[in-house]
Order: sequence, then C-alpha cells, then structure tokens
Amino acid sequence: MVPLRAGLIQWNRRARRTGHRTPRVIGPRREERTVRIGVMGNGHVGLVTCLSLAEIGHDVVGTDVDAAKMRRLQSGTVGFYEPELDDALPRLLSSGRLRFTGEAAAALDSAEVVFICVGTPAGPDGEADLTAVDAAAVDVAHHARGRIVLVQKSTVPVGTAERIAAIIELERRDPGLTVEIVSNPEFLREGHALSDALNPERIVVGARSPWAVARMRRLFAPLIQRGARFVATDPHTAELAKLACNGFLATKISFANALARIAERAGADVDVVTAVMGDDPRIGRDFLGAGLGYGGYCLPKDVPALERMADRFGYDFGLLRETIRINDEALDTVAANVARVVGSIHRPRIGLLGLAFKPGTDDVRNSPAMELVRRFLDGGADVVAYDPRVTRDATTTLPALEHAADAASVANDADCVVVATDWPEFAELDLRDLASRTRRAVLVDGRNLIDADRAGEAGFVYIGVGRPAPVPTVRTEVA
Repeated sequence: MVPLRAGLIQWNRRARRTGHRTPRVIGPRREERTVRIGVMGNGHVGLVTCLSLAEIGHDVVGTDVDAAKMRRLQSGTVGFYEPELDDALPRLLSSGRLRFTGEAAAALDSAEVVFICVGTPAGPDGEADLTAVDAAAVDVAHHARGRIVLVQKSTVPVGTAERIAAIIELERRDPGLTVEIVSNPEFLREGHALSDALNPERIVVGARSPWAVARMRRLFAPLIQRGARFVATDPHTAELAKLACNGFLATKISFANALARIAERAGADVDVVTAVMGDDPRIGRDFLGAGLGYGGYCLPKDVPALERMADRFGYDFGLLRETIRINDEALDTVAANVARVVGSIHRPRIGLLGLAFKPGTDDVRNSPAMELVRRFLDGGADVVAYDPRVTRDATTTLPALEHAADAASVANDADCVVVATDWPEFAELDLRDLASRTRRAVLVDGRNLIDADRAGEAGFVYIGVGRPAPVPTVRTEVA
C-alpha cells in the first residue's frame, strides 16, 4: 500500500496531467496557528477525525472510555480495517501531532476545540441513544477550561445542541468555562473514510455564535483552500442535514430494490434500468444498486431515527417506513431464492462469498450477509463463508459458521453458492473451477456482481436480483 502522503503526491501529479481535481498534500500555512484539539470517542469516526486533523497540522489528543482501545491506538494499531489508517496512524503518532489517552482530563484541559465522536446507537424506540453524548458533555463540563468550541460530530436528533448546552451549564465546575456548541456532521463512507475526511465536498457547521463559526473556518482552512464548500448554518439545520442525507440514500437503495421486484415479474434487467436512470445527472448512479439492501452502522439506525424524530414533531414520514420495509423485503427475497434451491435437501451446505456489509471494510454491524448466515443456520443448513477482511473473531456470535481459507473453497461440496458482499475480487473468480467444486452448481448473486452469461457458460444455474436468467443468444451491453 502506498503511504498516504506519497499517495496524495502521486494523485497530484496525475491531476496536473489530466486536469482532474484530486487530493493535494496539505498542511497549515505559516500564518495559520495550530489548534489544540481533543477528540472524545475513537471508533470509526473519532479515529478518522483525529488522523485527518493531525494530518492538516493541528495538535490532537484522542480519548475514549475503552482502555483496551486506547492502549491499542497508543501502540499504533488501528483495531479495524479501513484503507490508509494502518499507514497514517503510526506516522502521525511519530510526528508528535497526535496522541491518545484514557484520561478525559488530559485531552480536555488545554483543548481549544473539542469534538464529540461517540456512538449513538438506536434505542428501543428507534430514536438515537444519547447516553454516550451526555457522558461526553459531562466530561467537558468537568475538565475543559476557558472559552472552547464544542463540536458535536456524532449523528444526533435535532435539538441535541441545546441538550448538550444544558448539561454543561448544570455540570460545569469552572465558572470561567464558556462553551460554544457547534454541529459538524460527518459524511464519511466506510472504505473511503480518511480520503473523504481529507477531501470533503462540503463542511457543514451549525452554530449560533459567529466566533465559533470563525474558529471552525480557521480550523478547516486547509480543506476550504482546496475547494471544500463551507456551509455555515444553525445547529438544527446541521443536525437535520445529516439525517436527511442518510434517509435519502437509503430511499434510493430501496427504490432500486423495489424496481428489482418489478423487473423479476416483467422479465426485465434492473441493472440496465438503474444504469439508464443513473445517466440522468439529476439522479446519478450512486446508491442505485439492487441487491440485499443497505446495512452497516449508520443507515439502519438513522432512517428509523429520522422517522421517529419526524413523528415527535407531528409529521407522519411514511416514506421512510416504506424504505425500511423494502429494505427488509430485499433480504427476504434473496433468502427465499436460496430456500427454493435447497429446500428439499436434508442439511444443505451453503457457501457464502462475503460477510462485511460492504466491500472495503471489515464491519459486520447490521450486515445483510450476517443476517443470511443466521437464517441459513436457523434453517438447519451448514454454512461456510469467506471474506477477505472479516476474521473469525468478528463472527463469534455465530459459532456454527465455518470459515473457508479462500474464496474458491466456499464452493466445496456446496448445494448453493451465494454472493453476499460485492468485493471486486469475487467478480474475477474462475467460475468453471467454482462450479466444478460444488455438489449442485447453483449461484445466487445477492449483489448482481457476477456476469450472468459467464456464470451460465461456466455451468452454474444463475439467480440474480431483478435480472433475467442468462440467455446465450441475447446480451444487453451498457458502456
């Protein structure tokens, strides 16, 4: 893997040749003062926040209540897979601009800007659980000094800025402490998180204090100079903007999956339909892939949270309920396709390609692939899976799941092979070899990753999502 800084330099050279806007090596100008930053919560978002802010030249101290995580980060070990982090973490630790501590006071007492990046999981009622946010606010009230900007980066309901302000007013120990609350939602994609943080399309800052907005503008000056759009607004708008983005992306996915159900009945190809849609610049191709539906940490919790929040404000956002229903239906459809194939077999063997909720990460939280494994195991099947990044340690909740040494091995004596995560390497598999290993050469492609005609030519019975069965004499091509 090319080190991050060297990689950015290479991107710059390509930019000069091609004229495309690409990343540049960035850092503070001489006249820009380095800002002392504390980051509370060092999971996927918090760690990337630490690394990106240190990369652009600020002094960053990360803290977390998880002592084991702090020891791991202090030693330069990330603890989860995300491209570029393994290179960036030890380099930035060595630079002296980044350190980690398990003591909140050590991260906060000299900080000028504090970021809250703690988890906000879905509560029993579907709304975000703000327990960790509240605890972080208490720590700020107890340990911060002087006048600071407190940046809420976690995804939260509208009104959380006022909630944090009330907690700090109640809990603060230093009468001289002045806290300006800012909402600065993250728009990071797992698998591209550090690149997204260093090359944002927009930086949203919701604040009621012009002083706080000016501080945030200075903090992000290197990114703004590179072309990031700086959007200054109020906290309520910033909080809603993040939930709105995730709700709309989830709706695009569910729209594509609803089209897939129609395509299956009409004998049409949903991939061609969505490609035609995506060529319209008003729509775009992203998030129009039909398949198993969305998963991961964000969308499954943020869509219900937005629906519940709308209900709290007296608006029935039925579109979001339908988005969730169609997402569940997408998984049900693929599971039903597998059941039709293996239903008459006593203790069938199912090979699964992929466990992560998407390629480019080892995250199995709310992974559709993991839910398929649970259903297959509960139905009495033997399941063997391979994922290039997900380890056995991540699947301890499914002890009966077997792990294959490589992708091809999942097909050994399988009654059905299922594509559950669209890792690019799976599209390049030797399908003839894969088919020869199976007991029954059936391929259920839950991500429409495999070329259907190539699968048919290799000997597979191919079942995609919203795609017709391979017809050797007819081939639709999309450039």
